[in-house]
Amino acid sequence: MTEAPHRQDPAQPRLLVVLAAGQVFGGTAMATSVAASSLVAARLSGSPSVGGAASTAIVLGAAGAAAVVARVAQRRGRRPALAGGYLIAFAGAVGAVLATEAGSAPALLVALLLVGSGTAVGLAARYAATDLAAPNRAGRALALVVWATTVGAVAGPNLLGPLQFVAIRLGLDPATGPYLLCAAAFAAAALVSWAGLRPDPLVRARARAAAATPGATPDGGTTRPWAVLRGSRPALVGAAGIVVGHAVMVGLMSMTPVHMDHGGAALTVVGLVISLHIAGMYALSPVFGRLSDRLGAERVLACAAVLLTVAGVLCALAAPTATALLTCALILLGLGWSAALVGGSALLTASVPVAERPRVQGAVDVAMNLGGAAAGIVAGVLVTVASYAVLGIVAVVVTAPFLLVTLRAGGRLPAGSAAPPTA
Repeated sequence: MTEAPHRQDPAQPRLLVVLAAGQVFGGTAMATSVAASSLVAARLSGSPSVGGAASTAIVLGAAGAAAVVARVAQRRGRRPALAGGYLIAFAGAVGAVLATEAGSAPALLVALLLVGSGTAVGLAARYAATDLAAPNRAGRALALVVWATTVGAVAGPNLLGPLQFVAIRLGLDPATGPYLLCAAAFAAAALVSWAGLRPDPLVRARARAAAATPGATPDGGTTRPWAVLRGSRPALVGAAGIVVGHAVMVGLMSMTPVHMDHGGAALTVVGLVISLHIAGMYALSPVFGRLSDRLGAERVLACAAVLLTVAGVLCALAAPTATALLTCALILLGLGWSAALVGGSALLTASVPVAERPRVQGAVDVAMNLGGAAAGIVAGVLVTVASYAVLGIVAVVVTAPFLLVTLRAGGRLPAGSAAPPTA
């Protein structure tokens, strides 16, 4: 008697712990590198614009790595894909240490392209959490792995000061301290993933699907990702939610510190607002995961669209000195991003055959990262030539059509429904 693929695999709870542990290490490394890289690159080059290019390098590296991680997962499984991605990020962190010690800003930017692989692996891990989950618990499994990133997001930036003293004790430039932590954390994440992801969740999921379907094989699919999305309306809606949510979040978040600076806000106040925004991004992801399982992922996406739209309206209304209003807007923005990521990822995964999932998931994550990079650039141009209020209006205009789509789709679903998993 074969095991039904719609039932949770006995290995799932342990694999979730492994994936969450990898997220803690990887999230710590990524948060630390993002917090430090703009400052280090600007100091090495003497140019603030090069400092901004550091963040762009990480985003572009994440987009490129997402395709590589997906390809490896499609051919060999999640375990080599996640562990290999973390090793690439480890190599980038070591390169960043060497570049900083040598005082070379160009070399640092190249290293940061590799560091961006850590972001791609963190995104791929959320999908790995669903491979062996029961359909009615997939949202919660995915959200748990997303939530684990909270630890690193909070801890990493707060370690910048102590890490400088560690570097000094080792006889290195103090600015290498953050990258030393990144290298150690990425190495730990790679080790945890390689040693702990046994059985490989994707390989096991494919075997279970093949066993439940006479004549099927556990091999990966060959259909092009965008052809799969065009053939499944729920998958397309899920992918759109991920990309739109990320683009709106990056655009508004990236320009909020600039807007507040125009109003004379202190750095501590700006830092508090961004910290609360990050808390909104991750802290309540388990809630959205549970709602996705109980009410349906499309309804969670509708909630995300409402949150993002309201955030855009508040940003459009907020003067540079309206700290309270901007704080509310950024918290809602973080919550909207979280709901879009969790709901969209759950809907995408449930709507795509297991054989095709890594390829499609990777393509969506590439689009997500490129969309975020483009949104950051467009947001800067809009604020420069117009205003932050115009940026908020554009965010509403971008989100409103998606809100109408999700409200219409969610209204057709009975409570607790979800797209059926396909083998």
